Amino acid sequence: MFGYIAINKAEMKFKDYDIYHAYYCGLCKCLRECCGIRGQLTLSYDMTFLIILLTGLYEPETKRESVHCIAHPFKKHIAYRNEFTEYAAAVNLILTYYKYRDDWNDEGRRKSYIAARLLHSRMKKIRRKYSQKIAKTAAELKKISLLEQKDEQNIDVMAGLFGNIMAELFAYRQDEWEPSLRKIGFFLGKFIYLMDAYEDVEDDIRSGNYNPFKDAFQNDKDFAEHCRQLLTLMMAECSREFEKMPILLHADILRNILYSGVWCRYTQVTNQRSGQD
Repeated sequence: MFGYIAINKAEMKFKDYDIYHAYYCGLCKCLRECCGIRGQLTLSYDMTFLIILLTGLYEPETKRESVHCIAHPFKKHIAYRNEFTEYAAAVNLILTYYKYRDDWNDEGRRKSYIAARLLHSRMKKIRRKYSQKIAKTAAELKKISLLEQKDEQNIDVMAGLFGNIMAELFAYRQDEWEPSLRKIGFFLGKFIYLMDAYEDVEDDIRSGNYNPFKDAFQNDKDFAEHCRQLLTLMMAECSREFEKMPILLHADILRNILYSGVWCRYTQVTNQRSGQD
């Protein structure tokens, strides 16, 4: 359930792309420092959005570094890091760790078991600092797993549980902006869950895995459009809450993601299914 909250590069200014990429690189560097290459493999566009959102809202002191990396071994590039980079790295690892655990418990994927074990020692440190957020994540994922076993077909219930997780993780501080950040996280979480189910429905039908869109995909001739309407409702609520916040720093980047970037995967998947290039 990662990678849906990304930019639309074609619609982004060059300077904004450079800024976005610098935060992305900062997150990558932070993950490598705490967990090595296995940490970098969990890198997520979704958490880059979280960094930029919190940075735009709170405007913390941000460190600018010139770094090398595996992806750019011969040329240094800029990386931005601040307190939210460290937090987003922790959130990224929380979500990845519990996804690996669920994949092992639900589908018996040995690779997921090994991956979870490799992150286990790091999770002990994160648990000490973010125990409430880990507890909420684990509890909601357990509910999702139990309902999947019962073949729950209420898509709003299922998406809402993942929305609860993201609401908790987006609420960085207990302050006046906490309710708005929770709402943004909640509706983004629902969008991510729905988009993940939309993308995977054909594979899940073939494999026999759970997917709340199975019946709709097989019986609804307007499945793609009805899914788009549902996804649009989620992003409308998310964007409405975002626009209430006094964010000026990086606002254009955030709007690119919320109004355009989140639709890139939907368009790609839909075009592939309809046979379009």
